[in-house]
Amino acid sequence: MNQKIIFDQIKEKRSFLCVGLDVDLKKIPKHLLSEADPIFSFCKAIIDSTSKYAIAYKPNIAFFESYGSKGWESLEKVSNYLSTNYPNVFTIADAKRADIGNTASRYAEAFFKNLSFDSITVSPYMGKDSVEPFLNFKNKYAIILALTSNDGADDFQFFTSDKTALYERVIQVSKKWKNSERIMYVVGATKADYLKKIRKIVPDSFLLIPGVGVQGGSLRDVASTGMNEQCGLIVNSSRQILYANGGLSFDVSAREEARKLQKIMEQELIKKGII
Repeated sequence: MNQKIIFDQIKEKRSFLCVGLDVDLKKIPKHLLSEADPIFSFCKAIIDSTSKYAIAYKPNIAFFESYGSKGWESLEKVSNYLSTNYPNVFTIADAKRADIGNTASRYAEAFFKNLSFDSITVSPYMGKDSVEPFLNFKNKYAIILALTSNDGADDFQFFTSDKTALYERVIQVSKKWKNSERIMYVVGATKADYLKKIRKIVPDSFLLIPGVGVQGGSLRDVASTGMNEQCGLIVNSSRQILYANGGLSFDVSAREEARKLQKIMEQELIKKGII
């Protein structure tokens, strides 16, 4: 996967939507629970119903790991299904991994080689040797946590030294790491006011934006402050799409929610002159 393919998908689908796969067996339609693999059946239906509008899919790894070995088997099926049937769609392992170099290398092998994901979310707290192993894989991306939407973000991310906030320093320093052209950044949608400052530091990088919809982030605010000449945004929506309808027509409702977001994205792309 490369950024040209991502941009081509954005132009083709007139969208920069990522669908987050946060699968909770307590919330999926009851009729799927009788399936041999209800997690995979649910994900497959969501993927097929929203693929017209989504340029990326982001399985949240914790939601699979919490079901033990069966959940991991479901994750393997989801990854294989995406890479086989939707090879031009960007895939994100939302795992937030980070550790010393040799351990980070094993994490990278697990998600890039064995599971064939295009990218993985990572924590940059331990510095370059915990992130660079993920950047050693050609055409694979590390998406590092920069400025997040959760309440606890204020505990550390805005700590300031020499008039530079910690989140800014993370972004600035990461630009110096090996293969940094394949770094993307997580910025929460509720932090849209900071996107102009972030864009001054990384004008060309893709930003993964969670937090639109249920978490209260504004899609239009994110687009107006964060979009660059090649869009540069991958905006995630999970619960709003996944659990729009708990009945037999859940996939139809998911498609409709994805279409609503895509229509707003289309307007913003037109406004920017990208399409």
